[in-house]
Amino acid sequence: MTKSSDEPIRVVDRRWWARQESDTATAAPEPERDRKPSYVEDLERQLADKTTHLQAIAVEHRRALEEFEQAKLRIRREVVRDVERSKRAVVSDLLEVLDNLDRAIAAARESDAPAGTLLRGVELVRDQFLAKLEALGMAPVSDPSQDGRVVAVAREGYAISDELLRPASVVVGRLDG
Repeated sequence: MTKSSDEPIRVVDRRWWARQESDTATAAPEPERDRKPSYVEDLERQLADKTTHLQAIAVEHRRALEEFEQAKLRIRREVVRDVERSKRAVVSDLLEVLDNLDRAIAAARESDAPAGTLLRGVELVRDQFLAKLEALGMAPVSDPSQDGRVVAVAREGYAISDELLRPASVVVGRLDG
C-alpha cells in the first residue's frame, strides 16, 4: 500500500510530556499515559522533602545567629559592668589614702607637733598608698613549674556572688636567671 504524494504524513508523538493541548483533547485519555513515571514522582517527592528540610535548617540557623548576637551583647554589658565595678573598687581603696592625707594635713595645721612626727605620719600614708597600688609582687623561684604561678597570698580577696569586694594581693613566682 502506497500513499499518494499529495497526502500529508501524520506523525503522532506518544510522549506524555510532549503532547500538545489539541492532541489531548481529541484523544481518549488513558490512565497510564496521564501519570508521570514513578521515578519522576519519587524525585519530586524527594525534592519537596529536601526543600522542607532546608527551610527548617535555615530557620534554625537564623535562630542560632540571633542567640549568638544576644550572647555577644550580654557579654559586652557584663564586661562593661565589671570594669566599672573594678574602677569603683580602686577609687574606694585610694579614698582611704586621701582621708589619711587629709588627717595628716589637719593635724599639722592644728598642732605644734614636731616635724619628725608629721614626717612619720606622711611616710605611713605614703606606705599605705604604695601598698594599695601594688596589686601583686614577684618573688624569685628556682623551680620552673612555679614560674608565673601564685606562690603566696599576702591578703585574701573576697567576693559576694559575682561582685568583688576586695581583690587578693598575691606574690607570683619568677624564675631566677
